[in-house]
Amino acid sequence: MTKAAVTTVLSVRGLSVRFRVRGGRHIAAVTDVSFDLAAGECLALVGESGCGKSVLASALLGLLPGNAETAGSAVLHGGGDPVDLLAADERTLARTVRGRRIGLVPQSPAAHLTPVRTVRAQLAETLRELTRTPRRELRAATEAAAARAAFPLGHLDRHPHELSGGLAQRAATALALVGDAPLLLADEPTTGLDRDLVDRTADELRRTADEGRALLMITHDLAAAERIADRVAVMYAGRVVELADATSYFGGTGPRHPYARGLLDALPERAFTPIPGMPPELGDLPEGCAFAPRCERATGQCGTLPPFDGRVACHHLEEPGRA
Repeated sequence: MTKAAVTTVLSVRGLSVRFRVRGGRHIAAVTDVSFDLAAGECLALVGESGCGKSVLASALLGLLPGNAETAGSAVLHGGGDPVDLLAADERTLARTVRGRRIGLVPQSPAAHLTPVRTVRAQLAETLRELTRTPRRELRAATEAAAARAAFPLGHLDRHPHELSGGLAQRAATALALVGDAPLLLADEPTTGLDRDLVDRTADELRRTADEGRALLMITHDLAAAERIADRVAVMYAGRVVELADATSYFGGTGPRHPYARGLLDALPERAFTPIPGMPPELGDLPEGCAFAPRCERATGQCGTLPPFDGRVACHHLEEPGRA
């Protein structure tokens, strides 16, 4: 993708999310996140559970609970006039953004699907709403939408509670792809799938990017990220600590942040060495580097927060070398 061909679909600047809790305290779930996402590009947002990935996704969709406070901006350019997703009202988000300009593959498909309607009925309704498919063409279009996400046609007339976790995930993926939104947000899209279906789902998501859409993939599955991502953003304790090209992250110079390197080293096909300790509580973060208590490179300098320079935030970078 040449620079001349780059079209920014999403521009995030200083995005922060805090939750008000009892006693007047605040929990900083996402802090000062910035990135751009272009048409035809897949950005994989990776990190351990509780690092803020899904909160960031909810902020982009306007689905945060009432005790959330946001700061910064997240401007969506694709599919119409620019709109700041953090400032937009619910009417705008519901009528013009969700489904039409942002497609969502949810983390919990069983909760996302309507329990009293069959998968076929839900796909048909979404097709009518988003694509105005004529009634006479609806059956064929519904089956084509299911096939696009590798959902078996023989299960279309089943209700969500009759589906396995993997089938529910594929049904949710099929719904997300219907509108051909310029931005697809996939929140743990391979949950509950066996390896073959993980690869198949990842490849389908990659095809959506190759067709010119922007793809933000939130995942624990580094193998899936390696398969389809153009860039990787590593989150820890609510912050992006490294942003790198996927080729460099997975097989070139390797990650420079000790936590990002640790995620790779924990994989069975790599060193299979887990990162010691546990992530910090977001309501009790240290003033300095949040990873310092788990980092063998930590020194007194880590008592101050390392700034993010657009690539990495660390006082003690890993030496370049193959990941």
